Amino acid sequence: MVEPVALAALAIDAALGWPDRIYRRIGHPVGGFARLINRAERRWNDPARAEAVRWWAGIATMATLIVATGAAAFAIERAVAVSFGERAWIVIAVLAWPGIAARSLYEHVRPVERALAAGDAGAARVAVARIVGRDTETLDEAGIARAAIESLSESFCDGVVAPLFWLVAGGLPGLWIYKAINTADSLIGHPEPRWRAFGWAAARSDDLANLVPARLSGLLICLGAARGWRVMWRDCRRHASPNAGWPEAAMAGALGVALAGPVVYDGVWHDKAWIGKGGRPAVARDIRRALFLYLRACLLLAILTGGTAWLRS
Repeated sequence: MVEPVALAALAIDAALGWPDRIYRRIGHPVGGFARLINRAERRWNDPARAEAVRWWAGIATMATLIVATGAAAFAIERAVAVSFGERAWIVIAVLAWPGIAARSLYEHVRPVERALAAGDAGAARVAVARIVGRDTETLDEAGIARAAIESLSESFCDGVVAPLFWLVAGGLPGLWIYKAINTADSLIGHPEPRWRAFGWAAARSDDLANLVPARLSGLLICLGAARGWRVMWRDCRRHASPNAGWPEAAMAGALGVALAGPVVYDGVWHDKAWIGKGGRPAVARDIRRALFLYLRACLLLAILTGGTAWLRS
């Protein structure tokens, strides 16, 4: 059964995260995905090519990435099973560990809250710029807090719930195929003209892979807060993504704050819809509340995984 593997991987991540000394020596597995995707993008996404050609090239890139990742992970999983027998689940948990980012996410958001609570908006902008893609130079306290909470909410799905879901559903291949897809979406799954055709397959694959995990993420946030249901259901579709709106709207409702709204990317103003419309502007203490709620949601996820194992046994 894969549930003990998932629980062990989550526990290792909670205890260790992905230590800097390991990152400095070997990097992170998603870095390998990024290099392959960037190489394919440079070679096949030539603007001089017809859009249809780039569309098919993007599909071929994603198919190759998924098949190669799945085959490699399956071969490793089978080799571990043969070599370690009953203890194989421990080794597989270690191999799954880098795919879960629960502690890393907390450690990236916490400095934003600390700096903002200390009144150091400059340091808070630097910290939040590490986790969001929007322009941060002119963000006020509400904008900084909103960006941090949105990133925490969305990444709860991408970095914790979805990897664990696909680990339970498909073992080591399921987890690493998801990470490959999610990495591709973050690099090329954009609507801008350069990536629209080539990144179409990456974006649609990520939408499909997060379909269930995103809704589960929203559910866990609302359960952890014992509120937020109405706002989640009302505003989940106000996000441009078919999935990201679920955990984001759940967090907005749970905290009673307004998220999303107008934002600037690369100097261009985007008039995004508000999620949690009617809620008050977010402040530093709301980041702290969001982090506590995030930890409760992670605990509920672990309980849900353990309960699934118990029901199957």
